[in-house]
Amino acid sequence: MKKILFLLVLIPCFAFAQNTFEQAESYYKKEQFSKAKPLFKQYLKQHPNHKKTREYLGDIASYAKDWDTAIDYYEALVEENEKSANYHFKYGGAMGMKALEISKIRALTYIDDIKEHFEIAARLDPNHIEVRWALVEFYIQLPGIIGGSEKKAMSYANELLQISPVDGFLANGYIAEYNDRPEEAESYYKRAIEVGGSPHTYEKLTNLYEKNNKPKEAIETASISLQKHKRNSLNYQIGKIAAQYDLSPQLGIACLQAYIKNHSVRDGVPKDWAYYRLAQIYKNLGNKDDALSWINKALSSRSDFEEAQEEKQQILAM
Repeated sequence: MKKILFLLVLIPCFAFAQNTFEQAESYYKKEQFSKAKPLFKQYLKQHPNHKKTREYLGDIASYAKDWDTAIDYYEALVEENEKSANYHFKYGGAMGMKALEISKIRALTYIDDIKEHFEIAARLDPNHIEVRWALVEFYIQLPGIIGGSEKKAMSYANELLQISPVDGFLANGYIAEYNDRPEEAESYYKRAIEVGGSPHTYEKLTNLYEKNNKPKEAIETASISLQKHKRNSLNYQIGKIAAQYDLSPQLGIACLQAYIKNHSVRDGVPKDWAYYRLAQIYKNLGNKDDALSWINKALSSRSDFEEAQEEKQQILAM
């Protein structure tokens, strides 16, 4: 009888704890990390060895850029499960982000560990795309004197080609762009568009054209992407290029007005920047009144908008 009573008491406690984890996980998947974190911590007190909870807490710390806390969680997980590519990848990544925020001298002490854990993750999981991207960036950005190597970066980019051709072409394009070979990068980005055609592939090619002073090609590429993917952020990008390079003004105006009409926080760029770009286009057209109207709208939205303040002085001087 006592055993039965004990079980009757225990079952509700277990159910409550399980509900706590499930609720925390639900918040986490909705990116409501401030709600998820205390529930995960509460669950961890009752289940101190629960791996997934500790991984989630490490991920939340990473999101908050609390790299020391993230490193602590991931390091313990790696020590407990040395065959997990995922844990090695996250541990190496957290150390890499920590290294970016400290002095270059201290950062040097992290390099060997970062490389070790990324490479272990790549060996453990032959299809791990993220860690191969991390290794491409690691080897291409690291100076040769301390282990950087374009050859090694390209070897991981070519591994990506076998796993995911789109990622492989993008990675090879990134290496070429980083090393100032724009024509080669353009070729790879175009191949990525042919194979995948995602918004990201078009964005990489558009940005390459902008970077290399090819605004016409940039607008054409962004316009094709807009037709295919209907992303409002592309309306702003086209308008920005039109304003900066005094190119295709009517297209720029139409895109910026569409951006303003359909704007949401997910678009990233505030509407006041669209007002600013419209003012630039109208200034380029010699239309002082409309230019002044739009720049005043930008400043009424944000009075400390320094770029708009400078632009207004140029408009007034017309």
